[in-house]
Amino acid sequence: MRVLSTKALEKESEFPKSWRNALTLSWFGQTIASACWIASVFAYGISTAGDSMQLAAASAWMIANLAALREST
Repeated sequence: MRVLSTKALEKESEFPKSWRNALTLSWFGQTIASACWIASVFAYGISTAGDSMQLAAASAWMIANLAALREST
């Protein structure tokens, strides 16, 4: 996956202009981190209420990242 800077996004016609602010290194970092957190919950198993809360927190973080992308369109 290639991370594009704001200047690169201006040159890339495949991305809508409104996504330029959302597609930043921090957005990609947060999205990857939340995806890894979700994957780790499944890798270690969901056996306690704490595990379920970890999954809920990671999922909320992922949803917030996707909502930020959607709101920028």
